[in-house]
Amino acid sequence: MSLLSRRTAVLVFFAFAFAYFFSALVRAITATLAPTLTAEFALQARDLGLLAGGYFLGFAAMQLPLGTWLDRHGPKKVILGFLSVAVLGCAAFAMASSFWGLLAARVLCGVGVCACLMAPLTGYRRWFSPANQLRANSWMLMSGSLGMLASTLPVQWLQPVVGWRPLFWGLAVLIALAMALIAWQVPAWSRSPPAAAGAPRAGYAQVWRNPYFRRMAPLAFFNYGGLVAIQTLWAGPWLVKVVGYNALQAATGLFWINLSMLFTFWGWGLVTPALLRAGWGANRLMLWGVPSSLLVLAMICIAGPAATTWAWALFCMCCSFIALSQPAVALAFAPALAGRALSAYNLAIFSGVFVVQWGIGLLIDGFGAAGLSTVDSFRAAMAVFLCCSVLAYAWFVWAKTDNETSP
Repeated sequence: MSLLSRRTAVLVFFAFAFAYFFSALVRAITATLAPTLTAEFALQARDLGLLAGGYFLGFAAMQLPLGTWLDRHGPKKVILGFLSVAVLGCAAFAMASSFWGLLAARVLCGVGVCACLMAPLTGYRRWFSPANQLRANSWMLMSGSLGMLASTLPVQWLQPVVGWRPLFWGLAVLIALAMALIAWQVPAWSRSPPAAAGAPRAGYAQVWRNPYFRRMAPLAFFNYGGLVAIQTLWAGPWLVKVVGYNALQAATGLFWINLSMLFTFWGWGLVTPALLRAGWGANRLMLWGVPSSLLVLAMICIAGPAATTWAWALFCMCCSFIALSQPAVALAFAPALAGRALSAYNLAIFSGVFVVQWGIGLLIDGFGAAGLSTVDSFRAAMAVFLCCSVLAYAWFVWAKTDNETSP
């Protein structure tokens, strides 16, 4: 059971989930705004990939110091400091007048929201039981899916009315409101248990050396990172450039993709405690579940223009198995190391997002320059991504090290 009272645990969860909602909205909004930004700033595919990836570059750059600070100072103090940077990033994006201004603002946004999932997961490692950690992780991701849902049709409807710049001013205000809610509801961090005294000075050596962490890192980089790269950017351009949707149809498609993920993570939160009791832990579920996403991606590459919204929704839903890896990694380490373990793993994920997101853009432009059509360039780029994901899964299967739940 939770070390917090039930009422306090619920309030803490909702305070963190409210902030993570806006973190995910800021992350995914470039997919909906891609046609507008492309037209206004004359962006090519590689520019769009770099712009979207700039968020993840800033995000990934802060993961290692973030983990140390989380273990030392606790979730509340750390997330409030970072969210103040997110407010500045949203304001800077609203005022940007060039591609480089947009990119710098996106990097700031990525830095600012980098603690929005790691901070609560670090707290949950100490405050919740293993089964409830799996549930809380899934429902945090559900709140993120709700944020990405809000980045689709609602943004598409509001943009012609108020413009994209006022949308970012509004996000700055709402993130400040999330900061106030966290300051009000989240408890301060107590000192680490005596057994963990001095642990924050140990750095990341224990994390890097852990065989289970090394087993999971390629999956984090390519499979998990690729899921986020597709969901937050490339599903939108695929629907426009390959399938032939207009901007509103693409936004509608992204809405349904994110809605399907919302219900998927809600379902995971309901069933994971029972699955864990029945012997279906995270590793077993990933072993049997991840290949389904690879099969769907292969079918998408073959189908090309026939792979519409529902193909990408199915791909993202099948990829949800990999989301179980975050609490699994946390449980492989003692609570005093949870912040560093989670942040190091998140570094692998979001480094992968940046590389996959920008890499797909580079590949699309490169295949186009080699003479392939736009449709075939997209298909070839996705095929390269598929090959990398298959190799990462093969490593996961071959390196059979399990995680052991720490007390």
